[in-house]
Amino acid sequence: MSALLAPEIARRRLRVRGQVQGVGFRPFVFRLATDLALAGRVLNDGAGVEIEVQGDPELIDRFVDRLRSELPRLARIDSVESQESPVLNDRAFVIEASRGGVVTTGVTPDAAICPDCVSEIFEPSNRRWRYAFTNCTHCGPRYTITAGLPYDRPQTSMAKFTQCPACQREYESPRDRRFHAQPNACPLCGPRLALWDAAGHPIDCDDPLAATVERLEAGEVVALKGLGGFHLACDARNADAVTRLRARKQREEKPFAVMVANLASLAEFAECSEANRALLESVERPIVLLPKLPGCDTEMPGVAPGMTSLGAMLPYTPLQFLLFHEAAGRPAGTAWLDEPQPLVLVMTSANPGGEPLVIGNDEAVRRLGGIADALLVHNREILIRCDDSVVRTAAGNAPAFLRRARGYTPAPIRLSTVGPAVLAVGGYLKNTVCVTRGNEAFLSQHIGSLDNAPTCAALDESVRHLLDVLEVEPEIAAHDLHPDFYSTRFAARFAAAHSLPCIGVQHHHAHIAAVIAEHRLEGPVLGIALDGVGLGDDGGIWGGELLRVEGAKSHRIGHLRELPLPGGDRAAREPWRLAAGVLHLLDRPEEIEQRLDEPAAPTVHQMLQQGVNTPLTSSMGRWFDAAAGLLGVRHRQSYEGQAPMLLEGLAARHGTVAPLADGWTIGDDGTLDLLPLAATLLEISGPARGAALFHATLTEALAEWVLRASREQRLTTVVFGGGCFMNQILARGLRARLAPAGLAVFEAAQAPPNDGGLALGQAWVAQRAATAGVN
Repeated sequence: MSALLAPEIARRRLRVRGQVQGVGFRPFVFRLATDLALAGRVLNDGAGVEIEVQGDPELIDRFVDRLRSELPRLARIDSVESQESPVLNDRAFVIEASRGGVVTTGVTPDAAICPDCVSEIFEPSNRRWRYAFTNCTHCGPRYTITAGLPYDRPQTSMAKFTQCPACQREYESPRDRRFHAQPNACPLCGPRLALWDAAGHPIDCDDPLAATVERLEAGEVVALKGLGGFHLACDARNADAVTRLRARKQREEKPFAVMVANLASLAEFAECSEANRALLESVERPIVLLPKLPGCDTEMPGVAPGMTSLGAMLPYTPLQFLLFHEAAGRPAGTAWLDEPQPLVLVMTSANPGGEPLVIGNDEAVRRLGGIADALLVHNREILIRCDDSVVRTAAGNAPAFLRRARGYTPAPIRLSTVGPAVLAVGGYLKNTVCVTRGNEAFLSQHIGSLDNAPTCAALDESVRHLLDVLEVEPEIAAHDLHPDFYSTRFAARFAAAHSLPCIGVQHHHAHIAAVIAEHRLEGPVLGIALDGVGLGDDGGIWGGELLRVEGAKSHRIGHLRELPLPGGDRAAREPWRLAAGVLHLLDRPEEIEQRLDEPAAPTVHQMLQQGVNTPLTSSMGRWFDAAAGLLGVRHRQSYEGQAPMLLEGLAARHGTVAPLADGWTIGDDGTLDLLPLAATLLEISGPARGAALFHATLTEALAEWVLRASREQRLTTVVFGGGCFMNQILARGLRARLAPAGLAVFEAAQAPPNDGGLALGQAWVAQRAATAGVN
């Protein structure tokens, strides 16, 4: 009779895919199964995590439900495949060793230190009190210390650190939150800090952390080794220190980001909405652009000159927390983290002269010795460079990337269809690369502008690392149309070496395709691509384009009126030259020398008259430059995009104005001419009002342009792409005009709208081209 009443026993095999390695997923599964009295096993393999559970079928169903609803802090499940299995003689649930195989799982990004680990480093009785490398399965380095998958200690830069008995017990206990935490360590067995002088000689001090804070408070510049590379840090309130850092790094005016201990410490500098608070405190801990408060520039002179926003971030490593802890006097516990702290640090990437981020100790001495007064280093190797991500809130308070890197890379972007494996290598500025695998696209961290040999080498390094950790063998290479880009030449060499087809993708087609890819759109769309420069299908310099995009095909249906570029590329660095070009188009050439107080004005005047070295461009970025030049906002730019950013800031401070009713014309050929607006700017008194009028009129002109094309093309899906859409006045204004007209508007969300997203678009186009058989 008892046999008849015995509970039914079942066994189920589960294949879990997603971000499930290196995030405490196996011990979570172990604890869940044990709590439900289920037997079986769990292990990591190349495809993700395999689970077999055996027991009461109702408890198995409950296990599967809780598997999804009670995930660890860093885990993400993309799919769970289930099938019945034969019942075995298992009496317990066990965690088995990882095994290899074809890798189809994701790579986990680095994660900010978790609250439990924060509590430990500030508890004097804890064995990890003030230990700068404290972590667990819920936090710490992942991508930047990983050489390959499965994610196990021998595959990381922690392989050389043998765990002490106490750490080993944690590592081996499934009920401990450090079970198989691959970077697990303590002061007895893990990485250690050292403070060096600029020449790389050890500085004699009892406590490197304390000595570092003393130097920062004394006004020195210190290079700090972090997760994905070094930062250059100084006291943000010390104007002399900030000025020295600018001079040494040759960064005249480009804004610096700052780090503060907590949200309370930001209150006197910047506005912080709930959405921005959530971003700042997220696991990813990006730099977040926040609206400045009036006293910001007074308290931190020279940090973000002329900008309306301040880039701010919170500590995300134990080391960073400990710097603020030391400055606060080493209080016990975490209550001090709820109070404003006076220390504010400039935290800027340690990449002198636009070169790649510094990651190695010897490299830091060689490349930062003339910038930093001291270097706080450690002996845990960084395997891949990964800069800080930069975001701002956009529509619906969703994060919008200006730079996608640490914390997010290389989390996959889901595609709508499965396609061949593609290696796409991006463009020239803000380079990233992208690798596809099935229906996933893995966008690399920000690499930088390919205008120097070290950054070009960093592209090579990033490609190798991404292909290695994903175990992908590309079937197609994709690149920009420009033949002189290093990335284009790299793709050609790679394709030739591996006997692959090599596909060139037009720059603005790729901008629109990147947004199509991440939103998984199907069918034709109307794309409006606005940026600084990109080689067109006709060999021209494009940058203000209306495109009809359908998969691998793109058709140009309109563009901005072309502006002359007197001096070629030099005009992009000197907005006054664009202003001269506008005066020439307005048939007011005599005003070039009258209005523009520049030694080269007579020469530029002559160049424009004779048509010598004055290529034409339809670039939206150059129209912004022209407006800045006409209004006297900026004659020369010390960094890319400075004049348009200053123009946006002036417009934001001025406030709303009515658009100029007759500020543009649209030709039958789809050409949008902004010359009437430019003429009006010449009569405006005050650059702020002129900037506001430029933005208002431009938004209205673009809206009419898009609406007309939408009717003609019978398209109701509109995609924004290109770096000009980082301008929030433009993006929000245009969206507000198009949505009420019944158009569905899509913008970049998981990748930057600028050239940092090009590789994603190239990969998507290449996949579609291969599927459709388009060359």
